[in-house]
Amino acid sequence: MRTTASTTPAVTTPLRMGFAVKVLGRPEQKSHDARRWQQAPHLRVSLGYVREIFAYLKEREITMYRMSSDLAPYLTHPDMPQFRNQVAQCADELRGLGAIAREQDLRLSFHPSQYIILNSVDPKLTAQSIHDIESQAEILDRMEQGPEAVVVVHVGGVYDDRAAARERWARTYEKLPERARRRLVLENDDVSFGAADVLEVHRLTGVPLIFDHQHFWCLNPERLELRPTVEAFLRTWPASVRPKLHFSSPRTEMREVKRKNRTTKKNETVLLPPVLNGHADYNHPFEFAMMMRQLAGLEFDVMLEAKAKDLALLRLRNDLLRCAPDVAARFGLDANVVDS
Repeated sequence: MRTTASTTPAVTTPLRMGFAVKVLGRPEQKSHDARRWQQAPHLRVSLGYVREIFAYLKEREITMYRMSSDLAPYLTHPDMPQFRNQVAQCADELRGLGAIAREQDLRLSFHPSQYIILNSVDPKLTAQSIHDIESQAEILDRMEQGPEAVVVVHVGGVYDDRAAARERWARTYEKLPERARRRLVLENDDVSFGAADVLEVHRLTGVPLIFDHQHFWCLNPERLELRPTVEAFLRTWPASVRPKLHFSSPRTEMREVKRKNRTTKKNETVLLPPVLNGHADYNHPFEFAMMMRQLAGLEFDVMLEAKAKDLALLRLRNDLLRCAPDVAARFGLDANVVDS
């Protein structure tokens, strides 16, 4: 899907477009070893699945991918020490898989779950979160990935004092092992810590920031403008590393929710309106094109967070070729190629 001779401007360094974890284009494809602990799951099994995913990405010419944060099953579980040596045991496999990623020019990342909280008031939870982040950073290191391969987290909880919560995150960040701090990036969220908050955390720590477009529209009490805010986020990255941002469209469909009727005590299905922070199955191409035009001239890769995963990415590429060829050109898309 790289640009060929056409009437659109040449793109010398195409922006990347990626998706997260699940491959819906091949429903049988697994993203990680999801077996229960009694069945002795292992990182080695997950890496076999990821190798197959990389082959699919090459076939579809997709050059950015977020790996499952559960790649190494039970790796940091405090009560299951039998799983703690998986990463070292898979050193050769990780090195080999990393070589494939570099050959395909794949940009990789992790995004730990919402339970990874660096500003927790519970020291045990904070310590566990640090362990998780360091472990995912170690996987990227053993895969010999460049500095563009990052581990993405949110600030965490407000705990009734926003400023104190930001400062507590900053103090924890300074105590992180070098490997974890080198890979860690911080994202604005849609409920607790908006763009202004994470910019303040960057001021305190120097941590690079990821701009999330949907979160920005859900939580922006300071009424910051889009382009200046994105520019500020991009400046937080090292000059040698291309930043990235997250994009998703809000879900607009009515929701069917099953719940128990308080009067009859019976289960029933009720119809509710959508929530602003819900992700749509696919990305709205007009909204995406508008964002990209507002950010013209800026360099960044885009991680799509649509529920349809790779299918949403392939559809967006086609939609851009049809309705926004100027935006498609920025991603190196070839108007003569259409995804099936």
